[in-house]
Amino acid sequence: MAQENAIELKNVTKRFGEKVLANDNISMTLKKGEILAILGENGSGKTTLMNMLSGIYFPDEGTIIVNGKEALIRSPRDAFDLKIGMIHQHFKLIDIMTAAQNIILGLEGSNRLDMKSVRASIKELTDRYGFDLDPGQKIYTMSVSQKQTVEIIKVLYRGADILILDEPTAVLTPQETEKLFDVLRNMRNAGKSIIIITHKLNEVLEISDRVSVLRKGRYIGTVETRDATAESLTEMMVGEKVTLNIDRTEPVNVRPCLEVKNLNVRSADKTRLVLSDINFTANTGEILGIAGISGNGQKELLEAIVRLQNLESGEILFYPEPGECVSLQNKKSEEVTSLGIRMAFVPEDRLGMGLVGSMDIIDNMMLRSYAEGKSAIFTDRRTPKELAQKVVDKLEVVTPGLGTPVRRLSGGNVQKVLVGREIASAPKVLLVAYPVRGLDINSSYAIYNLLGEQKERGCAVVCVGEDLDVLIDLCDRILVLAGGQISGIVDARTTTKEELGILMTGGKE
Repeated sequence: MAQENAIELKNVTKRFGEKVLANDNISMTLKKGEILAILGENGSGKTTLMNMLSGIYFPDEGTIIVNGKEALIRSPRDAFDLKIGMIHQHFKLIDIMTAAQNIILGLEGSNRLDMKSVRASIKELTDRYGFDLDPGQKIYTMSVSQKQTVEIIKVLYRGADILILDEPTAVLTPQETEKLFDVLRNMRNAGKSIIIITHKLNEVLEISDRVSVLRKGRYIGTVETRDATAESLTEMMVGEKVTLNIDRTEPVNVRPCLEVKNLNVRSADKTRLVLSDINFTANTGEILGIAGISGNGQKELLEAIVRLQNLESGEILFYPEPGECVSLQNKKSEEVTSLGIRMAFVPEDRLGMGLVGSMDIIDNMMLRSYAEGKSAIFTDRRTPKELAQKVVDKLEVVTPGLGTPVRRLSGGNVQKVLVGREIASAPKVLLVAYPVRGLDINSSYAIYNLLGEQKERGCAVVCVGEDLDVLIDLCDRILVLAGGQISGIVDARTTTKEELGILMTGGKE
């Protein structure tokens, strides 16, 4: 007996203005009691399509059928009424509230809340599907995986039978990912229908029942996961065969370039050390990977190096040439730049710290010139325009034009603009945090190769990553952070994911 469809899309089309056709005549299905993965390159229309199911956008053409009946989804409230819930990549939680308070926030009810009953209902959900959650815990004390759990339970508490997860494993450890997959399998076995948007092919092959592929806004096809391989799925996404190899060369002319000594950094509220007694050296001509569970000090470490964090104690030394040494102690970021020290920094929060969303691509290229005091009364726009076009062409940024505000680009294309701009500055030290987060497989390997090129020209590359398979294939050494301390520094060519997993949880080599 064939499975019934939970959702059926018929000839769904969505446009943004006259130039952007985000979804072009898409027809596909989600079956009841299955996990469907949706793959596609950046700008292929995955998130736009899901936003129509969740009520954020409304289709210009076509029909959405939910549980056999035609549905009009004009708002998230309409989606919830149809038992559709979406867990977005960026969580929508209030930090000072507890998990239980966030879960019920916005629901209709009596003037007096029975929180005991609420907590009992939440516990019933967590027990049924295998979640681990304390309803009374404040959001600001939670790990990323715990916050994600709150978001999932929030939609389940509202009665969702159809769940859409956008990049659910982007910042999870292998252990947390496996735990999430166990929960998703339990939900599928209980009859829930689940859609996952992800770029990680190994996870697609592990967790999904079927895979649907979009390319440039069009539906390419759906295959049974058991019949698919990473290569076949990549070919469907890109339209041609793609070699999924990272060309790691042996380090050449290795010498110390950046040295961190006894570094201690305190949290913003001054209550605890987020980094404690950090010591390491980044060498020219190598890629030093940084691994760790999200929130264990990776972000603060990079920010401390570029002087965006105040140091409790410790020293950061830069060696521009053999025999030369410059201390970055007590220097502002502008002073570091004035010394001729080129540090490129791709932050974790690309629109919050890296780019200005309201500016177009050209103006975002110009930001570095402004910061370095190179702007003039009559600002040179030709050079930034040429750089912008070079980045767009080399990284295949999907954009209506160079004058498009970056906030209108898909998340992956925003990341391409940011990474391309920073690499184009030809730094001596390149600091990158999650450089391929949200990027499709083809674009990700383009970025990996760009990092390799920087290494080969003598740059010291420090890369915070979340995919341990990639770190092992890309890096020369891997530094592991656990609880704000270094739990080990290993040779990437000889280490294993299991060894890194033990170090990430605080174990010793």
